[in-house]
Amino acid sequence: QLRSSRPPPMFDLRVRAGFARLAAESWMRMPELGLLNRMRDYVEAMLLAEGLQPSVVNIAMLVKNFAKLIQVSREGKPFIYQKRHTISLLFDVFAVQSEMAIDAPDELVLGYTRTMMGFLLFNPDPRQIGMIGLGGGSLAKFCYRYLPDAAIAVAEIDPGVIALREHFKIPANDARLEVHCIDGADFVRQAESRFDVLMLDGFDRLGLPQQLCSAQFYDDCYRALAPGGILVANLFGNAPETPVYLDRLCASFNNTVVSVDVPDSLNKIAFARKGEPLTLDHAIFNRPGAEVDWGRLVDLASTVRGVHLAHRAAVLSGELHS
Repeated sequence: QLRSSRPPPMFDLRVRAGFARLAAESWMRMPELGLLNRMRDYVEAMLLAEGLQPSVVNIAMLVKNFAKLIQVSREGKPFIYQKRHTISLLFDVFAVQSEMAIDAPDELVLGYTRTMMGFLLFNPDPRQIGMIGLGGGSLAKFCYRYLPDAAIAVAEIDPGVIALREHFKIPANDARLEVHCIDGADFVRQAESRFDVLMLDGFDRLGLPQQLCSAQFYDDCYRALAPGGILVANLFGNAPETPVYLDRLCASFNNTVVSVDVPDSLNKIAFARKGEPLTLDHAIFNRPGAEVDWGRLVDLASTVRGVHLAHRAAVLSGELHS
């Protein structure tokens, strides 16, 4: 989301005053009623992000920018939006799909991507990584840089997204990175026992496509993993269908699924292993000899907490002994 929390009260009052003055100016055309709240969220977020004063001039500039974004998003194509320190991929003005720090293009900016890397707790040195959904390439770039022994294959169905890869500093295809323009469902169906890690982040402007959340798809994901392989799936935590998807995952992965809430986000990340369930006994990120400070680069704490809570719930339900 463009705004994750409310701004300070005085700032909020100044923005309200700025909008009131702007509305009195007959030359400024405001968007239709259904977009007014979204426009306000956008303006507040951009004022704070860019360190701008909530003056009438700055608010007018951002209202014009918002109108341009609406027009571009109605063309049905992915587009980019650049701020002072970041560049973002959007399908519409309602959510950021991917975000890159301009001065650190390989780092993970959005919290859910940092949580998805929680698989490193259990396999810090995967050799084959599959990804569904390229977006701005955040996960692909991170793995390409920090997991030098890994070969990464990415499925992206939208050629318009792939066409933007240079804007996000995504490396060209080579022996270690391959981006394929293919439906993710076909991608996993063709990958028998291939991946040590399979990361699912394939969303379009309407959300999670049906072919990427069906029972058959999750069965195919299970088969696409090597023995002991780990699946990581990004889901919307507050979506009414998310419990259904988690149930399907549990059925495909023999109830080895652990769901993790992403801090300061509506996302929920599901982890599952092909084989025995994930437990903290398997965690190896903090053993001697680690060359990368993963705790600084990614969010391992949320995964630790999620695995612990899942184990505790299993014990309380009688499925496991403590």
